[in-house]
Amino acid sequence: LQILSKGELQVSDKERHTQLEQMFRDIATIVADKCVNPETKRPYTVILIERAMKDIHYSVKPNKSTKQQALEVIRQLKETMQIERAHMRLRFILPAKEGKKLKEKLKPLIKVIESEDFQEQLEMVCLIDPGCFREIDELIRTETKGKGSLEVLSLKDVEEGDEKLE
Repeated sequence: LQILSKGELQVSDKERHTQLEQMFRDIATIVADKCVNPETKRPYTVILIERAMKDIHYSVKPNKSTKQQALEVIRQLKETMQIERAHMRLRFILPAKEGKKLKEKLKPLIKVIESEDFQEQLEMVCLIDPGCFREIDELIRTETKGKGSLEVLSLKDVEEGDEKLE
């Protein structure tokens, strides 16, 4: 009974190796999913990310989540290759009176403003860094006291299709 309650399961070397390989592949998939080449705005392939991870000698930590490790890998890959988190496309609708002062607070967090419409209320479509999403959401919720709305149009802004060579 004591062995069953407090004992540990023996994991063979092959099992452990397979598990680490699977985590490595999962991390590479997450990175490939969240990142783009900043020049072409095109996603990287999973194989390319795996190769880059091997080049920087990244070792998987089995007790950390794959998403946490993926964000860590992105930071490390930025030093050796051109890689950037894909921007998120958002639309906010803010009441007119809070719109102007809130826009000034949001400006440093926004990467690109795609469209802006100011009639009865401020409607803005923009691209942001996914790391700033929670902060922007919090700002809009507290400043407008629930009157403003934030809508995610796309989780990642990437160019699709074939690249044209000149």
